[in-house]
Amino acid sequence: MDEFANARTRNSNRTHRWRRDTAELAAVFTAVATADLVANVVVHGHDGPVLLVASAAALAATAVFHAWWAHRRPHGPPAPDTPAPPGGHPVNGPLPEAGATVLWRIRITVEDSPGSLARICTALAEPQVNIISMQAHPLPTGTVDEFLVRAPGGLSRAELTAALAAAGGRDIWTDEADAHELVDVPTHVLALATRTALDAAELPVALRQLFGRSTIRQYPDRGRGVPAGVDGHVMRLPVPGGDLIELSRPHLPFTPTEFARAQALVELDSLLGPRVPQDEARLTQAEGSHLTVRRAVPEDKPAALAMHHRCSPDTLRKRYHGPVGDADRYLDHLLDARHGQTLAVETEDGRIVALAHLMWDDDGAEVALLVEDAWQRRGLGVDLLRRMAALALQAGVRTVYAVTTSANTGLIATMRRLSAPLDYQVEDGTLVITAHLAEAADKLPAPWATR
Repeated sequence: MDEFANARTRNSNRTHRWRRDTAELAAVFTAVATADLVANVVVHGHDGPVLLVASAAALAATAVFHAWWAHRRPHGPPAPDTPAPPGGHPVNGPLPEAGATVLWRIRITVEDSPGSLARICTALAEPQVNIISMQAHPLPTGTVDEFLVRAPGGLSRAELTAALAAAGGRDIWTDEADAHELVDVPTHVLALATRTALDAAELPVALRQLFGRSTIRQYPDRGRGVPAGVDGHVMRLPVPGGDLIELSRPHLPFTPTEFARAQALVELDSLLGPRVPQDEARLTQAEGSHLTVRRAVPEDKPAALAMHHRCSPDTLRKRYHGPVGDADRYLDHLLDARHGQTLAVETEDGRIVALAHLMWDDDGAEVALLVEDAWQRRGLGVDLLRRMAALALQAGVRTVYAVTTSANTGLIATMRRLSAPLDYQVEDGTLVITAHLAEAADKLPAPWATR
């Protein structure tokens, strides 16, 4: 039976090919006959030239009409009311304008079960929210998913949260992001690790940039015996030398994944030991003396102590807000790169004549200046303050503050020279001046510019 069917199929294929060949030969003969007839009419007929001119005019008119029609009806995206193709989604309204979007960071807890992530992604797709990046933080009782998304500008925070809650999410946290967060997480962590490897002062800054808006405090000599770990909204990290770094984030608890990243940065810092980049700049004074501005190191302590001894009691009182009986203990802390950055101004014979401190504190940084009496009123304070402000901006710190008294008119005038908006707060005789650096970023010189 199968052989009979196969034979019929072969016979049918041969018949089909024979018919096709015959049709093609007939078409060729017809084309030749038509061409011969047209040639005879053109060559031997009285109206041959007229027929050629008329044919050319008709072709030209056709080409002009086609060009006009194509220009009038250009190809483009479907109109708002274009029906959907079979199996597709209808096109409702025009496409959103470029730039009419908002970047959001989302953190949401979901059940650790098949389909939970798919429901969240579907909930984001319905209001046209585009997922740019996603990372998962496993927990013992579920999974914390973190998204960076681009949403339509008209989608409110409440609408976004409601859509995620309807998909089964809980503990939903949303915050507007900026373009700097478009870098993927591994690249971001590697960049922070590189900065930490080059400069010990970058460790607290790297932790702040890694975890977003968080409070970071470093406690001297309180890390011994304290176990590293996470307790909800608080993370504790003992560091080399016995200090303790404590991070707190009231709006969002830390996850084990975040703790592992922070611990890796601390271990890198411990492995590399104390390190300060050898950046420096040259200063030329009006009278012709040449000075060097550089990062201070713990080995500068004897020269720094000698400068303190040359300073008057009034100068020291303004710097430390009271009598100074133990500058030795202060300098151990200030010259430790893990607490911030210290700039030293050095003369050609190796004497230190000014110190400036940039100390990390929560979301900002404290600045402090000490200029030897014989070198005051030469512009050193303003120069150092501008350099520290530039270093703070490089570290992602947008505000710096100085703690002094209302009687310290020299520091107040120096802060005003930053050309940045200032906030003044007086409490119990103490004046705190806060400078908002972002609005003066274009007026600040490079931190290591020669002047």
